[in-house]
Order: sequence, then C-alpha cells, then structure tokens
Amino acid sequence: MDLQPYYLPAAIAGHILAAVIWVGGMFFAYTALRPAAAKLLEAPQRLKLWRKSLASFFFWVWICIIALPATGYWIIFAHYGGMARVHWHVHVMQVIGIIMILIFLHVFFVPYMRLRKTVKQENFQVASEHLAQIRKSVGINLFLGIIVLIVAGGLRYSPM
Repeated sequence: MDLQPYYLPAAIAGHILAAVIWVGGMFFAYTALRPAAAKLLEAPQRLKLWRKSLASFFFWVWICIIALPATGYWIIFAHYGGMARVHWHVHVMQVIGIIMILIFLHVFFVPYMRLRKTVKQENFQVASEHLAQIRKSVGINLFLGIIVLIVAGGLRYSPM
C-alpha cells in the first residue's frame, strides 16, 4: 500500500491540531482561567495554580513548537516545492509563527522559570510580578495566534 497520498493530509491535520492546542490553550487561560482564579483565590493559591497549570500547558506548547515548523516546512518543501512556490499567507504564517515561538521561549526561560522559583520560595509578591509578565506575553501571543488563524482560515482565499 502506497502511503504517499496520506502524508499531506496527515501533515495538515497535525499542523492544524498543534495550532489549535496552542492558541486555544492561550485563549482559555486568558479569558477563563485567569479571571476565575483572580476572583476566587488568594495570591498564594492562585500562584500555585498558575505554576502547575503552566507546567502542564507548556509541556504541550513544546510539542506544538516542534510540530508546527516540522509539519509546516514539510508541507512547503515536499508538497509545494519550496518557499518561492507558496502564496503570501504562508509567508505571513511563517513570520508570525517564528515571532510566537521566540516569545514563548522568552516566557518559558525567563518569567516562568522565575515564577517557579519564587512560588517554591513562597515569595508571592515577586511571583505575582513574574506572572504579570507572563500574562502580557501570552496576551501578545494570543493576539498573534488569532491573526495566524484568520490568515490561514480565511484570508488565504482572498484574491491578493
């Protein structure tokens, strides 16, 4: 059985799934978990919740930031024959995706690592500052992710 016809649909499905997991997770965290935690929990419990929640979510984001470029570039080079042969929307997705990955790497290695440390030390005032940095960066990445989804889902069909 020739599996070649199944590679492209599998790569596209994997690409979409990774984007939905990452952007959907940020949307949930920003619009649902954050407001509920702020209303219901005192700083120590809220910060511990965020530390644990982010640890779980970031595991999946790592998978996504590997899967998205891997599937995206495979589609571009194996199916389309290279960057010169894809439409403008692919270039937009690539640039924004790289920016999003860089923002995530900063969040993970700087404010998140500091959040983990300060929550463990029960220095909740400083931990709150790190969480605020994470919130701002996630807000930026969420906005960029929504732009990518709009470009991928609809604008790619524009006559430009």
